[in-house]
Parts: sequence; structure tokens; C-alpha cells
Amino acid sequence: MNIALVGYGKMGRIIEQTAISRGHSIVLKIDLDNRQDLTPEKLKAADAAIEFTGPHSAFDNLKKLMEMDVPTVTGSTGWLEKYPEIEALCRSRKGSFMFASNFSVGVNIFFEVNKRLAALMASQPEYAVQITEIHHTQKKDAPSGTAITLAEQVLDVDPRKKHWVNHASAEPTDIPIISERIDPYPGLHRVTYRSAVDEIEITHQAHNREGFALGAVLAAEYIYTRKGVFTMKEVLGL
Repeated sequence: MNIALVGYGKMGRIIEQTAISRGHSIVLKIDLDNRQDLTPEKLKAADAAIEFTGPHSAFDNLKKLMEMDVPTVTGSTGWLEKYPEIEALCRSRKGSFMFASNFSVGVNIFFEVNKRLAALMASQPEYAVQITEIHHTQKKDAPSGTAITLAEQVLDVDPRKKHWVNHASAEPTDIPIISERIDPYPGLHRVTYRSAVDEIEITHQAHNREGFALGAVLAAEYIYTRKGVFTMKEVLGL
């Protein structure tokens, strides 16, 4: 498979190494100094694109890629208020698209554990829930997309909770997300249910970024021969 990398920072470079190790070729690399090269001509050789940029550029990149009919995987966060527009554009053009807040195989299993635990705890009002996420200081958005996904999974099953907030809160309708930025830190997510007598906690701790890169490449391998909007649940058969 020929892959275009849109975003060639630390994550892009690890994705490049992972893709090559799996027998793929990188045919285009887009970064800050050559954004003008994201054109149909430059993308002709690409079977799929993997987009990892920032919240201020992701939407424009994804819109261009959908309009150019390039199967696209993205892990960029901070742009999701416009997600429905990208999804609609993909479907209207019969394209291929996947967004994941986290491509790690382990994190996607963690999501499934979180949903099950949240469903069990929804009938236990004596427990207060809190989400903690820790990342390196170069991460531009807070809370992380993964933390937001975890919070929204709780919101889906607990009618007492109305929204998440990115600070400590004793308000019973809030799900507090505590964000910390520490170097070097590839990523930690923790969901804690605490009562007066005990607490229950699940944690995912990344040791490096290779797991995220592998998941992104697996996602590209999955979508580039298919049409539609996909999730990591489908890629991993969860």
C-alpha cells in the first residue's frame, strides 16, 4: 500500500517506520513547510492518507482529502465539532474515512472495559467518577480526545451525568476530567469511581507511541479497500 502522511512530526515519523516495517511505501509527506503540496497531482500515487496534525489544521486537511477521494485515517483531535461535516462529505462522495481518538489496540480494549464498568456503576450513586489524563507538554489540546471519549461513554449510560468539565468539580451532574502535561509522557488515562468506603479504578498506561502508530497503519490497511465511515471497533473486531 502507498501511504501519504499528512503531518510529519514525532507521530508521523513513527507511523512512517511502522508502515515501512509492514511492507508499505510512503509516497508523500506533508508538513508545515510544504502544505501547498496537498494536491490531487501529488496524491495520485497514494492508496490512503494518515493525517496527524493539530486542531487548527485538521479540518481543512480532511476536507481536502475527502474532496480528492483519498481514503483517510485521522487521529487529530480538537476539531470534532465539525466531524458531522466530514462524515457527510465522505458519505456523499462514497469515500472512506476513519477517526479515532486513540488508535492503540490496548486503549480500544480499555474503551470497551470502560463502557461495561460505567454501565455497572450507573446504579451506584454513592460513587463519584473522575477521569485523569497525563500527556507530554507538546500536546496542544486538553482534555485529550481519549479522555473525552471515556467521559462520553459514561454520559451515554449514566442519566445523572449531564456533561464533562476540564477541572475538578463536586457537582453531581459533572464528570471532571483532570489534565496534566508532564515531559516525557506518552500517555496515561485513568477512570476512578470513589466512595466514602472504597474506590474502583481502571488505567491504561502507554509505554511509547509505537502502539498508536501500529493502530493507525492497521486502520489504513482496513479502510483503503472499503467504502464508508469506520471505527477502530471494526478494525479490531471488538
